[in-house]
Amino acid sequence: MQKEMIDGAKEMVIDAIIQKLDIKTILSSSNTFHITELGCSVGPNTFSAMQYIVEALKDKYLLYQDQDINFTNNIPEFQIFFNNHVTNNFNILFRSLPFDRSYYAYGVPGSFYGRLFPSRSIHFVHSSSGINWLSKIPKELVDEKSPAWNKGLIHYVGASNVEVVNAYFAQFEKDMEIFFNVRAEEIVQGGMMVLITAFSGYIRLLKFFGSSLMDLANEGKLDESLVDSFNLHCIIPLLKT
Repeated sequence: MQKEMIDGAKEMVIDAIIQKLDIKTILSSSNTFHITELGCSVGPNTFSAMQYIVEALKDKYLLYQDQDINFTNNIPEFQIFFNNHVTNNFNILFRSLPFDRSYYAYGVPGSFYGRLFPSRSIHFVHSSSGINWLSKIPKELVDEKSPAWNKGLIHYVGASNVEVVNAYFAQFEKDMEIFFNVRAEEIVQGGMMVLITAFSGYIRLLKFFGSSLMDLANEGKLDESLVDSFNLHCIIPLLKT
């Protein structure tokens, strides 16, 4: 499903780079292009996305060079900073790096709900299936005395209690405020950020996982209190552009 999202967004991302990225301003101060992949995980999807982004950036450079004969910069070199939590297995990630890549690869451990890079140092930010993961589970969801206690469910999907939904979205709003504020510090003038979020197909999976755990509890194979204490810290934001 993650690859489906990356492939589905490919043409839109390429078009945004060609149409909107201010490459003249960026390359006027540096001939090294800094890209970060936030929430890279360890699979091949991240390399697929980075490859087409780098190719699109090269095409953008050549297009601008054709339009401005006074623009004499060489094709820039590319640095990609792969970011995820410190528990991410970067060893697996880097052992899987494509041999024919046209960029230099770096690992940046840490939560993207905080500063990761120096001020005005990143030219292009990409994240797919990343920002739908909250920084933490709202504590109200596992408090039996709270109106938002999410008994019998592992997510807000299917919850009849509006307090559960409100708790998730309140945390999402806090996280997004932090996320955009810190990225605003890190991205250079004329830079770009592309965020691809999980889509509604994930809702079916969440319902399936939750109902499966409750089936196990009803069959006596799992303590129901364990289900009550477990909540997935993800959200399916329906963003408008």
